[in-house]
Amino acid sequence: MPELPEVETTRRGIEPHLLGHSFTGAVVRQRQLRWPVPARLNSLIKNKTIKSVDRRGKYIIIRLEDGALLLHLGMSGSLRVIEQDAQAQKHDHVDLLIDNNKCIRLHDPRRFGSIHWIKGDPEQHKLLCDLGPEPLEENFKPELLFSRSRKRKLAVKLFIMDSKTVVGVGNIYASEALFKAGIRPGKAAGRVSRAEYEKLYLAIKQILTQAIKAGGTTLQDFTNSEGKPGYFKQELSVYGRADEPCLICNSKIKQITMGQRSTFYCPQCQK
Repeated sequence: MPELPEVETTRRGIEPHLLGHSFTGAVVRQRQLRWPVPARLNSLIKNKTIKSVDRRGKYIIIRLEDGALLLHLGMSGSLRVIEQDAQAQKHDHVDLLIDNNKCIRLHDPRRFGSIHWIKGDPEQHKLLCDLGPEPLEENFKPELLFSRSRKRKLAVKLFIMDSKTVVGVGNIYASEALFKAGIRPGKAAGRVSRAEYEKLYLAIKQILTQAIKAGGTTLQDFTNSEGKPGYFKQELSVYGRADEPCLICNSKIKQITMGQRSTFYCPQCQK
């Protein structure tokens, strides 16, 4: 699944092609995504100027004159900036046509992505209004993690992956941040100390910043807006490295399942 760095990489990739331009319409080849694509999408965005391209968690927000498009890449989705006359391939479900003869094309094999039209403030939409703070913004503090975790028996990895705690810390980056902070992923969130949350807070910010700078993690289903893979995978310390030696202590990396997701950690470095 594309995580926050992949979504941010995509946002940055499409933004220069959209700002100051207008949509001239939309081509919808498949309406049945996670939620149905708005039936009047073509007329809703036609001749509307694009004001900004933002991100909230794993959602991309394209703000227009009188509303906004809310896009989610789902499990396997990607956005490309291509020429409008480029032949559509299998799983190319929606084109957002731009006045420069290019389009934003949504490719989504599993169809878990979504496109919503929002008339009012997108931040108040039901998919966004309960989200926690952005991990790279100033309102994300270590004290927030500590205070919200008190008396919580939930594993700390699942706690930081909860979008109500903090947005965008997905499976890969949760494993990496916990390794960097020296915290075992199965430890109860309420038993993690204030000092440990200070380390985890810094690790989350550093790992996500690194990943964004590198272009996101190379996943089987993800390529960036120019069709090139991300390059952070080669720098992963634990994720996907089961039974390989820890880069710090040489112990074998362990793999377990938590919340139906693969989790990787070092039994010596993480306590």
